[in-house]
Amino acid sequence: MRRAAVFLATVMPALVWAQGQTTIRVDGGASLGPFGPVFSYFGYDEPNYTYMQYGPKLVRELARLSPSPVYIRVHHLLCTGDGTAALKWGSTNAYTEDASAARFTTGPSSTVSSTRTSEPRQAVVEIGFMPEALSIHPQPYARNWPKPDDGQGWSYPPKDYARWGNWCANGYSIRFGATGRREVESWYWEVWNEPDISYWKGTAEEYDQLYDYAAAALKSALPSGAHRRPGHYSRLSHAGHQRHRTSRC
Repeated sequence: MRRAAVFLATVMPALVWAQGQTTIRVDGGASLGPFGPVFSYFGYDEPNYTYMQYGPKLVRELARLSPSPVYIRVHHLLCTGDGTAALKWGSTNAYTEDASAARFTTGPSSTVSSTRTSEPRQAVVEIGFMPEALSIHPQPYARNWPKPDDGQGWSYPPKDYARWGNWCANGYSIRFGATGRREVESWYWEVWNEPDISYWKGTAEEYDQLYDYAAAALKSALPSGAHRRPGHYSRLSHAGHQRHRTSRC
C-alpha cells in the first residue's frame, strides 16, 4: 500500500499537469474492508484450454465469483486447425470444404460451449474468426505468437458472403442438437471482435456485410436470440460502428 501511495503522489501529478493542477492524497494506513469480487465478464484468446486439464476447474471458479450471472467469451472459436492449444490462438475446425461439399462439425466448438455452460453462468458466443476455406486470403493462416504478422488468414473477409451466412445458420442449428435449444436461446451472440484493429483485415463496409449476414442467419435460426455489436479497441472506431448496437432479434 505504501508503494502505491508513493506512486500516486509522485507520478500522477506529472501525468495530469497538462490538464491543470490536481492534488491527490492517499492514506496508506486506512482500510475500508476487504475487496470483494466485482467482475462478472471474462474472456480469453485460447478456446482449447477451456476443456483441457485445468480449464473446467477455472471456469467453475470464475462462475462462483459473483452472485450475478458471469459471462464468459472466447476468441478463435471458428478457426481452422487441429485443436492444439497455443498462446493467443485456438482452433476447432468447425467448418471445412472438400471437392464435393462444405462440412460442418461440432467437435471442439461444442465442447468449449458445453464446458462454459455446465455451471451457472452465461455464454457469450463470438462468431469468429474466418474459417480457412472461406477466407479471401487464407495463407498464411494460423497465428504463431509472438510474431505479429505471422498467420492472418483468419482475419480476412469471406470470399462468399452467402456461404458465410449459410455456415452461421448451420452452426446455430448444430448447437441446438449438441447443447439443447433452450440453453442456446439463453446465450448472447457477438459478431467478431474489435474489427477496428488487426482482428479484421477488411473495410468497415465489408464488416457491415459480414455482420448483416451473420445476424440474419441468427434471426432465421433463432428468432429469440440476442446478438450484439463487437467490442472495439478505440472510442472513435466504436462511433463508426454505432449502428451495431445490442439488439434482440
